[in-house]
Amino acid sequence: MWRATWKSLLAKKLRLALTTLAIVLGVGFMAGTYVLTDTMNAVFEDIFSTSLSDTDVLVRAESAFAPTVAGPGGGGNEGRDPIPESLLETVAAVDGVERAWGEVSGYAQFVDPATGDAIGGVGPPTFGTSYDPGSGFLELRDGEPPEGVDEVAVDAGTAERYGLEVGQRIQILFEGPSREFTIAGIYGFGDSDNIAGATAAIFDLETAQEVLGKRGVLDAINAKAVDGVSPTELRARIDAVLPEIAEAVTATTVAAELTDLLTEALGFFRTALLVFAFVALFVASFIIFNTFSIITAQRTRELALLRAIGATQRQVTTSVLGEAAIVGLVASAVGLGVGILIALGLKSVLSAFGVDLPAAGLTIVPRTVVVSIVVGTIVTVVASFIPARRAARVPPVEALREGQPVLVGAPLHRRLVWGVIVTVLGLGALAFGLFGESEVAGQSIGLGAAVTFLGIAMLSPLVARPVARLLGAPLTRLGVPGRLGRENAMRNPRRTAATASALMIGLGLVAMVTILASSLKGSLDAALEETLRADLTLTTTTFSPFSPQVADAVRALPEVRALSEFRQNGFRFNGSTAFVTAVDPGTIEQVATLDMQEGTVRALSQGSVLVHQDVAEDNGLAVGDTVELAFPATGERDFIVGGIFGENRLVGDWVLSISTYEQLYTEQLDFYVLVKGAEGVTPAELERAVSEAVEAYPNIEVQDQAAFREKQAGFIDQLLGLVTALLLFAVLIALFGIVNTLGLSIFERTHEIGLLRAVGMTRGQVRGMIRWESVIIAIFGALLGIAIGIFFGYALQQALASEGLTELTIPGTQLLIYLVLAGVAGVLAAVFPARRAAKLNVLEAISYE
Repeated sequence: MWRATWKSLLAKKLRLALTTLAIVLGVGFMAGTYVLTDTMNAVFEDIFSTSLSDTDVLVRAESAFAPTVAGPGGGGNEGRDPIPESLLETVAAVDGVERAWGEVSGYAQFVDPATGDAIGGVGPPTFGTSYDPGSGFLELRDGEPPEGVDEVAVDAGTAERYGLEVGQRIQILFEGPSREFTIAGIYGFGDSDNIAGATAAIFDLETAQEVLGKRGVLDAINAKAVDGVSPTELRARIDAVLPEIAEAVTATTVAAELTDLLTEALGFFRTALLVFAFVALFVASFIIFNTFSIITAQRTRELALLRAIGATQRQVTTSVLGEAAIVGLVASAVGLGVGILIALGLKSVLSAFGVDLPAAGLTIVPRTVVVSIVVGTIVTVVASFIPARRAARVPPVEALREGQPVLVGAPLHRRLVWGVIVTVLGLGALAFGLFGESEVAGQSIGLGAAVTFLGIAMLSPLVARPVARLLGAPLTRLGVPGRLGRENAMRNPRRTAATASALMIGLGLVAMVTILASSLKGSLDAALEETLRADLTLTTTTFSPFSPQVADAVRALPEVRALSEFRQNGFRFNGSTAFVTAVDPGTIEQVATLDMQEGTVRALSQGSVLVHQDVAEDNGLAVGDTVELAFPATGERDFIVGGIFGENRLVGDWVLSISTYEQLYTEQLDFYVLVKGAEGVTPAELERAVSEAVEAYPNIEVQDQAAFREKQAGFIDQLLGLVTALLLFAVLIALFGIVNTLGLSIFERTHEIGLLRAVGMTRGQVRGMIRWESVIIAIFGALLGIAIGIFFGYALQQALASEGLTELTIPGTQLLIYLVLAGVAGVLAAVFPARRAAKLNVLEAISYE
């Protein structure tokens, strides 16, 4: 039986190649995800270890907690307070310290001298830091170290990307006033040109303290031990002389903390990409199932002959599953290699978004190899199990029949029952994940969607024939090719449905994401229309935080009646991370609507907190209650609930005053600013005056409500484009499935095609017949996918309505375009099978069995 299995595989190399393609692409995506994230993890770990290579002990402020998620305005740091600079002498005097030096860092953003636009702001941070002459981490590539209040050094990555040179003047934006500096040098970070796309402005310590607003304080003190003193011993000695506000930790501890934060952050990124890889593998499994169903049906006589000469059902099943295992193993190995190419492609995508990884080799760990091979093989074997069982039930008498027997599946009435059961189970899991309160909501949604797709796929043969008849009706006017293409799509509803199901999944998810994005834009427009009272909005071009001095410059204008800054950051409530928005209590109601249910906004001026009504209801909070919140720098603080509001789409669930926020957080940056014009000032006059006031800040955009909405929609469209591009990978696999099915069906219909050619059908008509059959299958799959996508989109919108997704928007034109593109893709998918069918030798085809 094993010799027969090997001969069957080797005798049909084309079928083998077509079978492996889908699993190669699915496994490739998964392997590429692992390779990319492992490479990023290795790169950052190397940067962390290199940056601390000269440090044995680090002194820093105590922190109540280190947030796992940095707030939008938090600058990505842990929110620790700085420590007094006087501690540097204390640390340096400790017995066993060879050398001690201080460091500071903070917000600093370059302005491109060529264009006048701010550099960076999307993704990687823009920061300024101090330079220590004795550090081996920074590697001078060109020029000299920065010295004095007029000099700065630039990281090599930013210098190369924007053509910055030593001796050039450059403007830098800070929390305080912006300033111009001369570029004294260009630095690398060990072997890297920069830290994964971040821009770094490097100053001497005194200058850094001045421009970053940290005179007399330090963010950290580094200490190097003399020979013979261990880091642990030195840490204990230093910790003994420190005040309660500071702590001493070893460099290895700091590196481990940074690595843990990185691992958590990359975990979200890896999970997101693996979701798309799972979709690709899910689609591939449908193609594997369909392929083995066709192959076993075409080998009915061969398998029956094996049964006739003594092979048992178990042996036949094992033979087919053995073929699947070999195919899965080979395809997974090839997919692993393809995954390396995909990782390089994803690396290029990250580079386009400003996240540059060093030109080092990719990291391939044993886990990636094992998981890729095992998952790919298991998916292939599981997908081929039902075809294998069908093959084992072939009676030996089939070997004696004339012509080519055809395997049939279970009766359609039985498929109806099981299809309904599976679909109901899938919808139940989906509803539980969307509307229930569970810690496994995400897993439940994913499982529910997968099972629902499987149930719909089981039911689709019931409607394949009538839908194919309807879709093919216009084709009958195109002559014989159109009529025969329609008949071919109708006569085997199981094959048509199975082929269309793969496309249904991919396009269904694309349609769902499109509807979700459109609903998000519609909800955002509705929210801004209902809550935004301001005439102008000030943001950066990238929605990154910016200096509060922008608001100070605009607030002084006579054309401005009211202005409120918005700052955001993270804290903890009941052990979970949440986010707070800080506003000006004296002006917020003039520029935005909070819809106060109880209490007043004025309570913010007294240090109270405002809470959204859903949070208050869930936690049993009322006006006057005391609530305990934990902040990174100050630890736990008690606040009086001063009011409960109903409109959270602009400010979130928690609101503090700007003055209270300044007491709680070290870094003070605005996320956006809302401006209301004075009486009698026209919109044009207001915009002109505000634009002139912020000319010194090239990263600021002044927008009216329409422009602000358009910009928000643009960010949603960018995200939609990225997600759609990843999902189109699954659609591409589905199109290969159509090519696969049509190509394999040519073997089955060789005799039939030969007869058609013998009675006068031209090669062009043969190609047309295959092409129209492909178009019907593709449009059938697209219709199913769009219908399911609309249902999923509706369900998600309803589930997220309380979170602000209040509007359901179905982009009919875009969905229609998807349908048309599916038809075009069907034409392209038929090119290879149609050419092969047209080239069949007529005499050989007639005599083929």
